[in-house]
Amino acid sequence: MPDRSLRGMSIGSKSMESDEGVDFAPRFQAHYDCPNGHTIILPFSTEAEVPPLWECQCGGEALLRDAERPEAKPTKPQRTHWDMLLERRTVSELEELLDERLELLRAGKLRRSA
Repeated sequence: MPDRSLRGMSIGSKSMESDEGVDFAPRFQAHYDCPNGHTIILPFSTEAEVPPLWECQCGGEALLRDAERPEAKPTKPQRTHWDMLLERRTVSELEELLDERLELLRAGKLRRSA
């Protein structure tokens, strides 16, 4: 038997490459201040477009230091189920359907739901 044995490496545990010849992108740190007193420090590339707002862990919106808060975009009002129903039927049609269903329920032809 040989006096020495070969030892292997587990796959993916260690890299055989070195950092020689690798040029990392220039970076800077952006500081965001949360209205709840938190400070967030994030690294960005100098070529990256830095967003003026960042979501804090507490759920608030942190603002980039020395930046102005961007104007809020106009949003549509939230549509409710009632709004969508009124797009398909008029109030008089809905009242007629309700009366029909109540008659069936009172006659015992429909089961009550929980």
